[in-house]
Amino acid sequence: MTFNNVSLLNLAMDASDLRQKAISNNISNINTPGFKVERVSFEDKLKKAMSTDDVELLRTNEKHFSINGNVNDFAPEIVRKTQTSVKENGNNVDLDVEMSEKSVNELYYNALTRQVNHELSQLNYVINH
Repeated sequence: MTFNNVSLLNLAMDASDLRQKAISNNISNINTPGFKVERVSFEDKLKKAMSTDDVELLRTNEKHFSINGNVNDFAPEIVRKTQTSVKENGNNVDLDVEMSEKSVNELYYNALTRQVNHELSQLNYVINH
């Protein structure tokens, strides 16, 4: 993998970090009247940006993977889910859903961390041998 791929993994880790903050915010506002759940939009935007043929990023070597789309097109962002209400006070935070999302996000972040460590380990091996 190239540095660009490590950068993408880093961006995914940033999205996971933002997701963890959003989940924590959701849980802390579980009893706030009218509060609406926050979700992080990232993976679908990344998939769409990588599948489009509109723009191709500059490659410095023909062996690098190409990524179509603009990096800003798949930067993580927080989106409020305003269409639902779980409680009579207009709040839509469901603690069971939030705890499940938190667990999934922790697994996702750990997998990304292992992948980045693997990529950096490979680069280190190539540099030193």
